[in-house]
Amino acid sequence: MNTRVEAALNDQIHKEGYSSQFYLAMASWAENHGLSGTAQFLYSHSDEERFHMLKLIKFVNERGGKAMIQAIEQPPIEFKDLENVFEQLLNHELMVTDSINNLVDICLQEKDYTTHNFVQWYVSEQLEEEALARTILDKLKLIDGDKGGLYMFDRDLLKMITTRANSTPADSKAQ
Repeated sequence: MNTRVEAALNDQIHKEGYSSQFYLAMASWAENHGLSGTAQFLYSHSDEERFHMLKLIKFVNERGGKAMIQAIEQPPIEFKDLENVFEQLLNHELMVTDSINNLVDICLQEKDYTTHNFVQWYVSEQLEEEALARTILDKLKLIDGDKGGLYMFDRDLLKMITTRANSTPADSKAQ
């Protein structure tokens, strides 16, 4: 495996691991604030990010590289409010998108078309992640702190996770 591509993949492994922990911290915060639907949504999102990390680890190792499992810095544990949680989530996803785009660029520079092809799955995934975060933020802005609206929002996030889990087999995202 090309050493520059391997280093970029290992950097992405670290970012995906941090993403999982970041969403886990958000889920815990939501659960502690009585937002069980939001918590379940974020717990599920944390699992998804861990899956992204594992997919990268396996790819690096299968291609003859050495996946590095680095220490992960502690994510924040307090958030101003629910809108702040999802603003931070969107900003984080934008950072991950930049990182994936950088990885694509490195693959092209190094003429590693196999890894480039593999990384296209992540490019598509980031489009979905950003769109979802923006949609959620738009809904929160419409609610504008209304407690009834927040109750329904929290309930709807739980339904979204349940619907997603029932309509899509767990490993279909890996394809």
